[in-house]
Amino acid sequence: MKTHIVQSGWVKGKSTSSLAFNISQFFPSLNHKLLTLILEKAGLNSKVTSFFANYLVKRKTSYVWNDFSSPSFEVNVGVDQRSALSPILSALYLTPFLYILEKQFKNLKIPISILSFIDDGLIIAQNKSLDISNSYIFCSYNILSKLLDSFGLAIKHSKTEIFHFSRSQGFFNPPSLDLSLIGGPILQPKDTWKYLGFIFDRKLMFYKHINHYSNKAISSVKCMKLLGNLSQDINPLQKQLLYICCILSIALYGF
Repeated sequence: MKTHIVQSGWVKGKSTSSLAFNISQFFPSLNHKLLTLILEKAGLNSKVTSFFANYLVKRKTSYVWNDFSSPSFEVNVGVDQRSALSPILSALYLTPFLYILEKQFKNLKIPISILSFIDDGLIIAQNKSLDISNSYIFCSYNILSKLLDSFGLAIKHSKTEIFHFSRSQGFFNPPSLDLSLIGGPILQPKDTWKYLGFIFDRKLMFYKHINHYSNKAISSVKCMKLLGNLSQDINPLQKQLLYICCILSIALYGF
């Protein structure tokens, strides 16, 4: 999806700029009252909303460290990230947020797109000028931060990154993005960008992605020798099983 957006922009003679953001402590920060209202607005059965209204309140937790155990205290926000229901609840929680966000962008005529991967997201701008793209991203980041705050969430600024995709030949010096006026960092674009396990360069050549995972696979093969001992090595069938389960999954990642 991401590479398709970049290439479709190139067809129109535009460069693509992406700002990656992360929502800090997403699952522990979900507001229970707001989540219950969202479930009601979604048209779920009253028994379902009533269940979650009771399921998510008056919970207690404590911390254990070696022999020390803290007293119990109430946890009135958040959902358990390990629960099978968490992905569903978090997706429902973000639905009105994304709807309001896109509506604000449309009303302000800010031509950007947004992709959401639960607690990670991308703001994407396409323009012939990187400076203009940066100005759109700056405004979008400001709107995004304020709207997240109204939903009881916050951006983890230390994980915010920007990357510019361009087909330009020769020396390429993309402009930095100063978000300090709205509480963010000053972002310096890099030559490569690692996002969700993929390593991108500005021309989508993927050479560094291939080199990284090829070297990782070769290193893992060499480490397989350590699984034997002085008296007996692992047999060929075990080596085959290790190769299929461990090495191929590394070598073919993102293929």
